[in-house]
Amino acid sequence: MTEDRQRATGGGRRRIPESAGPPSPVSGLVATEVTYTLADKGNFYVIEHVPARVCQETGEEFFAPETVEHIQALIKGKKKPDRTVQTPVYEYA
Repeated sequence: MTEDRQRATGGGRRRIPESAGPPSPVSGLVATEVTYTLADKGNFYVIEHVPARVCQETGEEFFAPETVEHIQALIKGKKKPDRTVQTPVYEYA
């Protein structure tokens, strides 16, 4: 698969910064950095400054295979996080 078609699952969409530059005339994708979020086995992970290509029309994020592997290694690894945040949890009722 090409880099543009390889997409990691579970990541949240993020607004594209104004500084991301113009979209590619061929693909409509902009190279930028995003914040990737993932819920896995009761844990919530936030990975900042993840390189991605983002569709200007839909906001869909695409990741290179190497980027996906790096995200998975960060989550599975024993490296201490750079910081920790508390997250409130609500039930939709």
